[in-house]
Amino acid sequence: MKAMTNLDLSHLHALMDGLSRKRQSLSNAKTPREREIRQVHVNQAEREIAGERKFLGLPPEEVLPEMSIDDLATALGLPSD
Repeated sequence: MKAMTNLDLSHLHALMDGLSRKRQSLSNAKTPREREIRQVHVNQAEREIAGERKFLGLPPEEVLPEMSIDDLATALGLPSD
């Protein structure tokens, strides 16, 4: 496989920035209908990013499980309260 030394990721980065803004808008939504609409926008952006990663020949984005603050502290070896 050819090395990807000159891979232009600028479009992927722009899509990811847009997703971040869409997620922020979702968290600021005031009504259930607004949350529903904004969730659709987030889902669309996530699909677009997945398609861009595939087009670029990059592996799918790894989805990490949600973790509580206590679990994170334990995983990092920090003392618990």
